[in-house]
Amino acid sequence: MNKSELVDAVASKTGLTKAHAADAIDAVVGTIQEVLKAGDQVSLVGFGVFATGERPARTGRNPRTGVEIHIPASRLPKFKPGKGLRDAVALPQPVAAPETSKAKPETKAESKSEKPAAKVEKPVAKAEKGGKKGSK
Repeated sequence: MNKSELVDAVASKTGLTKAHAADAIDAVVGTIQEVLKAGDQVSLVGFGVFATGERPARTGRNPRTGVEIHIPASRLPKFKPGKGLRDAVALPQPVAAPETSKAKPETKAESKSEKPAAKVEKPVAKAEKGGKKGSK
């Protein structure tokens, strides 16, 4: 969705004209930019937090020539989505059906009287038993 599509959607949902919706969107975006430029943050509960992050100065390398260059410190805008936005965007997770057991629970007397099943061993081929000759 681009800005004009957003303006159309806001105008249709609020009943504003497209010009008024565009002015409202421009005002919101401009205010967020001004607040971030001042070094503060904008918190919209359920949507997210707009803030700034500092990136320290560092030395980089030009990949074409290999010459070292100085990259100055900078301040970047960051956005951390809120729980409401994360939940709205997240894919639905399949819910496992709870296991229901129709068998009646065993009593102590029944469990003592039953004998455990005998273990059946699988025959092992000679090559598997000893491994390869000469290997350690």
